[in-house]
Amino acid sequence: MAIHNTSFDAANTAVRAFLTEIGEYYLKRSFNVGSGVGKQNWLRIRDEIFDGKCAYCGKGDSKLQIEHLIMFNKEEYGLHHPGNIVPVCHPCNKRSKNLEKKYKAWQDHLLFICESNNEMDIFQERLRKIKNHICSEEFKYPILSPEENNALRIITNNLYESVKSEFVKAVKLFEDLTDAYTRKGNL
Repeated sequence: MAIHNTSFDAANTAVRAFLTEIGEYYLKRSFNVGSGVGKQNWLRIRDEIFDGKCAYCGKGDSKLQIEHLIMFNKEEYGLHHPGNIVPVCHPCNKRSKNLEKKYKAWQDHLLFICESNNEMDIFQERLRKIKNHICSEEFKYPILSPEENNALRIITNNLYESVKSEFVKAVKLFEDLTDAYTRKGNL
């Protein structure tokens, strides 16, 4: 939960809502992991496919979180879709960054975790397990064309900037109205 909400938070929320809708468009149904079939899918992915263990480090954890492999943001525009989520522990859910301070792709993050934990002997096994999940018949993540990816990039960036701009305009309008009413009351 955010302690201090900003226009960036509002814009990020709008982008995630959009990517959720598009994920459901490709899935052809709702994917609400809080209830119904979506929750059943999440529990199956977490408990059966990944055996109640973190997909990255392999540790069991009672509080596994959802990790979007293709990040669920305006940079990577990963869809909220069962083929794009895996269970991870809290420490592994903090994506590592490269030298340019950009978040690493999930494969590179997995490699970083396996290297950090001196577990290179099981890197390939974990990589294969995640790839099998992404491509599974049951939860297959849609393979998007370059045109679809470009459309997602354009729309998410436009949505992000539009929401941020509307937020700034709303604050300015509030300030103007407050100033107008304050001056009127003091005349």
